[in-house]
Amino acid sequence: MPPSESGRGEAEGNDAAESRMRGSNQSGLRAHNRRAVLSLIRRNGRLAKAEIARRTGLSPQTASVIMRELEADELVLRDQPQRGRVGQPSIPMRLNPDGAFSLGLKIGRRSVDLVLMDFIGRIRAHERIAYAFPRLRQILDFIAKAEPTLRGTLPGPLAGRVVGLGVALPFELWSWADDIGAPEGAMDEWRDLDVKAVLATVTDLPVDLANDATAACAAENVFGSAQTADFLYFFVGAFVGGGIVMNGDLVSGRRGNAGALGSMPIPAPDGGYAQLIDFASLYLLEKSFEARGGDMLAVWRGERSWERFGPMLDQWIDKAAYGLAHAIVAASSVYDFECALIDGRFPAAVRTRLAERTAAVVATIERKGLFPVTVRPGTIGADAREIGSASLPFFARYLLDHQVFFTDAE
Repeated sequence: MPPSESGRGEAEGNDAAESRMRGSNQSGLRAHNRRAVLSLIRRNGRLAKAEIARRTGLSPQTASVIMRELEADELVLRDQPQRGRVGQPSIPMRLNPDGAFSLGLKIGRRSVDLVLMDFIGRIRAHERIAYAFPRLRQILDFIAKAEPTLRGTLPGPLAGRVVGLGVALPFELWSWADDIGAPEGAMDEWRDLDVKAVLATVTDLPVDLANDATAACAAENVFGSAQTADFLYFFVGAFVGGGIVMNGDLVSGRRGNAGALGSMPIPAPDGGYAQLIDFASLYLLEKSFEARGGDMLAVWRGERSWERFGPMLDQWIDKAAYGLAHAIVAASSVYDFECALIDGRFPAAVRTRLAERTAAVVATIERKGLFPVTVRPGTIGADAREIGSASLPFFARYLLDHQVFFTDAE
């Protein structure tokens, strides 16, 4: 039967996300209860059965049955017993990293990445290529070659535990052709493309889709260590994007476009307005380097390439920080975020510099009537979009759904 009022009272001290996990002893909700238990363990790292029962509102007997099933399915492992003052020692349970695997595909404007991720969010293997602009045939050929390579890194018994392919790609990918210098009409093939149907020609795995910036934000929310339930999130890629998390939930909005931060109007220093993408996108650094005779794809060729940028990087950070700071202050007038997290496709040192510079600019902007918002680097890093995409199959099959994930990004 449903948890009692007293059971609800015991869970009041838990965070908002956990309070929504309460299931039921009814057999028809067994799948939900399994997801709730796995999600609770994932969030906390490890938990004993008694604590799982208390936080979910399940009876101790039902919690024990579910834990035995999950252990038999090799989705959870027993940790070292913990002795208390009285009674038998409790045995915490944790997710089994080898319990399930997924593939995460990030299709970007300048590169495509495919990762193999385990059940606790660690990337086990990674393949990527860079390009001037995304071409469908090139990407399909890449997947056809990279997928068996990644799956082949798993020992025989584990290879069968790859449960799906998650895909993250920008909203209306074709509409950015002019901005990235693609030939006229070269990206029209992405318009109205049935991504799932096309990918079915090169993989036998179930496919789930998400917007790339949304996936990055979700990765921070699910696997990050920011320790905040209310944050504004920016991911700086070829074009900046982002997301918003309120009370521990990644918010999708009425039409799935909440957190479209790249489109936020920013006052131009010389008058008028532009959008955040015109201040805090890596294509600006790319174009600046190319104008000085450099390789326009250097931004995407690894950390060592960043050593070539010199003063151009300083100028880009100043400009990006200006745009991000104004976006943060504007967003904080709509909702009182605890912090703003800045991540992106750049080395950790650049991420730290950008966050620090943005915080400094925020301090110079009039904020009367607003609560302070701290600015911090994101905790996932350059692979946030890939990790977010790879988590889609896990939420589809094992964890409580994040509804924003399943808004089609086609």
